[in-house]
Amino acid sequence: EKFGRGGGSLPPYHRRICMIQDMLLLVKQGRQEEATELLKNLRQDLGMESTSLDDVLYRYASFRNLVDPITHDLIISLARYIHCPKPEGDSLGAMEKLCRQLTYHLSPHSQWRRQGLVKRKPQACLKAVLMGKPQDNTVDLSGIPLSLKDLEKVTSYLEQSSEHIDTVELGFTELTDDMLLQLLPALGRLPHLTSLALNGNRLTKAVLRDLTDTLKDPKKFPSVTWIDLGNNVDIFSLPQPFLVSLKRRCPKQGNLPTILEFGEGQLGDLEGQDGFGDSQEELRAGLERAGSTDWEQTDRTEARGAATPQT
Repeated sequence: EKFGRGGGSLPPYHRRICMIQDMLLLVKQGRQEEATELLKNLRQDLGMESTSLDDVLYRYASFRNLVDPITHDLIISLARYIHCPKPEGDSLGAMEKLCRQLTYHLSPHSQWRRQGLVKRKPQACLKAVLMGKPQDNTVDLSGIPLSLKDLEKVTSYLEQSSEHIDTVELGFTELTDDMLLQLLPALGRLPHLTSLALNGNRLTKAVLRDLTDTLKDPKKFPSVTWIDLGNNVDIFSLPQPFLVSLKRRCPKQGNLPTILEFGEGQLGDLEGQDGFGDSQEELRAGLERAGSTDWEQTDRTEARGAATPQT
C-alpha cells in the first residue's frame, strides 16, 4: 500500500508487461519450468493467488466479481498453453498472440499515446482536454500523467462542465489513492456520469472502502453503471456492497460490465494512425527502465469483453 497512498516507483503495469515478455522468451528458449514459475508469479501479482493449476482453470472461470475478467481469461489461456501444450498446430504462435493481447490490454493505449503526444507535451494534452465543452460528452485524460496541481484544474473543469459529462477516462494517469479521494467529490456530483475508468493506476484495495461508502449514497454518482478499477496495485475483486450499489443505479441492466475494450476492427484502424510508433518507443523505454530484456514489437489485437458479476 505504500505506493498507493504516496506514489513512487513505476506503476504496476510496467512490471506485469515485463513478466509477460520474459515468460514468452523463456518458452521460446524451451525453459518450460522457469516459464511456469514466472507465470505463477504473474498470476499472484494479478490477484490469482492460488498456485494450483486446477484453481487457475476452474476457480476463476465464472469471473464472479472480478475487477478485470479479460486479464483473467487470458491468463487462464496462457496457463493451458504452458502446462498442456497442444501437439498439433502452431502452439507457440497461439501463445505469442495471447501475450500480445495481454500486453496490449495491460498497456496505455489512449488517443494521446497513439498520437505520440504524451511523450512530448503532456501539459498541452491536458490543456486541450480542459478547454471548451467535452467532446462527445467525454473527458478523456487517459495516459496523461497527472500531478496534484493538475487535479485542481481537473476538479474545476468537472464542476464547470458537469451537465455535459457522461464519461470520464482516468486510466494510466498515475492516480494514487489520495489523488482519487481528492477527485471523488467532484466526480460524485456529475449528474449524468455513467462510465468512470480508473485502470492502470497506483490504486490499492484500501480505496475501495471509500468508493463503496460513496456509492451507498444514491445522491452521489446517481447515473454511474460502470467503474473500471483493473490493472491497479492490488484491486482484484469488487466487494458485494459495491456491486449492489451499481446494480441499484441500473436495475434494468442484467449484466454489470466492469471493463470495456475496443473491437478488433477499431484496433486495426488505431494501429495505422500517425504517431503510434512514438507511443511504442515510449513504452519500450519505460519497460527497459523497469528491467525488461526482451521487448518485442507487437501488433495489438483485443476482443471486446465484459464481466458478469453475480449480485
